[in-house]
Amino acid sequence: MSTGRDHTGALEALDRILNRESDADKVLRQTVELLHGRFDHYSWVGIYLVEGDDLVLGPWKGPEATEHVRIPIGEGICGAAAASGRTEIVDDVNADERYLACFVSTRSEIVVPIAYEGRVVGEIDIDSDLPAAFGEDDRVFLERVAGLVSQHCLVAWDTGGVAWRDVS
Repeated sequence: MSTGRDHTGALEALDRILNRESDADKVLRQTVELLHGRFDHYSWVGIYLVEGDDLVLGPWKGPEATEHVRIPIGEGICGAAAASGRTEIVDDVNADERYLACFVSTRSEIVVPIAYEGRVVGEIDIDSDLPAAFGEDDRVFLERVAGLVSQHCLVAWDTGGVAWRDVS
């Protein structure tokens, strides 16, 4: 699992991205790459952006694409986190009736809302192939990441996500 030291290094790397890049699309893509590449238990990482009453998939990184590219707010674990504005940690996705199955290998999930000026504008969605993979340290770390990238989600959201429609 991750350690505080891993999180510190990742936050330093994210700080470098934020200082180097001004383009919202590049910031979000590089954030996803950083999270996926830095933590072995993060099997699939994606950022969803709020568009109307839906979450729309932005940049993502993982072994394969998800079929859930548009999720109504309030539906599934992702939609629940967006509706409540609170982080959702699910230790066993097969035991949670809200889970929208994406990958057979997924065992646990964390979804962290991204808020800007009190409004949820997106979220970080991370799946793990390990059961109970996410703890308090991941929650605190990812909520910090969400705060740091929030203005970039707002920019992407305001532009209709044109730059991230063809992501891999």
